[in-house]
Amino acid sequence: MFSKVLVANRGEIALRVIRACQELGVQTVAVYSEADARAPHVREADEAVLVGPPPSSQSYLVGERLIEVALRSGAQAIHPGYGFLSERAWFARAVRDAGLVFIGPPAEAIDAMGSKTAARQLVISAGVPVVPGTTESVRDADEAIAIAETFGFPVLLKAAAGGGGKGMRIVRAASELADALASAKREAQNAFGDDAVYIEKYIEGPRHVEIQVLADTHGNVLHLGERECSVQRRHQKMIEEAPSVAVSPELRARMGATAVAAARAAGYVNAGTCEFLLDKDGQYYFLEMNTRIQVEHPVTELVMGLDLVQWQSRVAAGEALPFAQKDFTPRGWAMECRITSEDPSNGFLPSTGRIEYLHLPTGPGVRWDGGIESGSEIGLHYDPMLAKLIVHAPTRALAISRMRRALRELTIDGVETSRSFHLRVMDHPDFQRGDISIQWLEQNLSVLTAPATDRESIRLAAIAAALVAHEERRAGSGTAATRDASSAARDADRDRHRGPSWRDVARRESLRSS
Repeated sequence: MFSKVLVANRGEIALRVIRACQELGVQTVAVYSEADARAPHVREADEAVLVGPPPSSQSYLVGERLIEVALRSGAQAIHPGYGFLSERAWFARAVRDAGLVFIGPPAEAIDAMGSKTAARQLVISAGVPVVPGTTESVRDADEAIAIAETFGFPVLLKAAAGGGGKGMRIVRAASELADALASAKREAQNAFGDDAVYIEKYIEGPRHVEIQVLADTHGNVLHLGERECSVQRRHQKMIEEAPSVAVSPELRARMGATAVAAARAAGYVNAGTCEFLLDKDGQYYFLEMNTRIQVEHPVTELVMGLDLVQWQSRVAAGEALPFAQKDFTPRGWAMECRITSEDPSNGFLPSTGRIEYLHLPTGPGVRWDGGIESGSEIGLHYDPMLAKLIVHAPTRALAISRMRRALRELTIDGVETSRSFHLRVMDHPDFQRGDISIQWLEQNLSVLTAPATDRESIRLAAIAAALVAHEERRAGSGTAATRDASSAARDADRDRHRGPSWRDVARRESLRSS
C-alpha cells in the first residue's frame, strides 16, 4: 500500500478519498484553489498545497502543477476523484510517466472509452448491445438527415467526446435537425474542445440503469449490481438508488455479464461504470462507460457491503480482489439525494452565499457525504453540488420513509438548496411505486418545484411573523436610548455565547418544516 496519496480534487469527493486513505493508514496531500482555502478537505488532509486562483482552469485542471506537487510532497500516487482530470487519458499517462501511480484505469482504457463513438465500436465487437446509431461522427446536416431517416425520428444528437448532457439534442423532425446539429456542435466544442457529434435512435420512456464494475491487475473483473439513475433533469442525475425495481436477479446477471465483457474489451482496471438504457420490454442498450468513481457510488457500497474508494487504492497498489461474483447480492435498499445550491422554485438557478447554519440528519441508516460546514462560502466557480444524503434500509418503502425523515432533519441556512425538491419527489406516488423513466422528472417538474403553500408552512410563517411583531412592539415601548442600549446588550450577549437568536431559531425551524 502507498504511504502517501495526493488527492487531485475538492469538496465532498476529496473528503471521501481522504477518509478512505486515513482508514488504510495512508497519508494524504490536499490541493486547493484560493477560493477553497478554508474548505474542510484542506483541513482534514495531512498536508495541503495551494495550486492557483479560483477558476478550475488555473488550479484543479492544471495537471502538470498537480504532478509537481505530488512529486515534491513525496506522494506515490494521485487519486483524481470524479470530474476535473479524472477521465483525461493524457493526465493518467503523465502521472504514470512521472513515476507515480494513477488511482484509476490505465490511460489506454480511458482512451478506449473516452470517445463515445470509439467505445460503441469497441463494445459492438465484444457482442454488447448498443442503441442503433452511428459509430462515427456526422460531417454535416445533410448526412445527419439521411442517417436519421434510416433510423426514423425522433433521434438523439450526442457529443462524441463527453457527457453530462452537454452537446445533446433530441430531434423529432428533419426540419429541426440542421439547427440542432449546429447548436450541439457549438456546445460540444465549448465543453470538451471537440465538436464531433454522432446520432442515436431516441428511445422513448427508458430507464437509466448502470452497472458498477471492479477489476484488478490480475485479470479479475466483477460487477457489483445495478443502480437506478432515472430521476434526471437535463440529463443530470438528481436521485439514485440500488437496486432497481425494474431489474430482476436474472436481468441483473445478464446486464452484469455485459458490463464485464465491455470492461474486458477495454482492458479495464479499477472501478468503473457501464451505463445502459433499459426499455419497457426489458431490453437494454449500452450507452457509455464512465472511467472513474461515480458520484453515486455510496448506494452500491451500502447494499454490497464494501468500500469502493478503498478498493480503488488497493487495486492500484497491486492487490488482487479476494471476492467471487457469487459474493455480491444486494442487501436491502439504498437511496441518494444530491443536495445542490440551486433554487428549484426558480428554475434551479444557482444560489451563492455563506452557509450560516448547518444541521445534519442522524439516526439509523443515514449517511452524509458532504464538503461543506457552517461558514462555508458557496460561489459560482464550481459545480453546485454541496453534498450527498444517503440512506440504507431493509426495503425500498422504508428507504423512502427514512430519506424523507432525514431530509426533514437537514437544515442549510444561507443559500437555497434542492432539499424541498427531494422531499416532494419522496412524496410523489409515481416515485413511491418506482414508476419512473428518464423523462419522468421533466414531465412532473412544475408540480415538484412549485413554491410551497401548504397549511403547515403558512402556520409556521404566521407564528414567526407574530413573534417578530411582538418583540418589535415591546422594543418600541421604551426610549430610543433604552432601545439602542438594550439591543446592543442583546447582540453582545449573543455574540459572546455564539448562540443563535430566537429569530434565527424560528426561521430555521420553519425552513426545516417547509
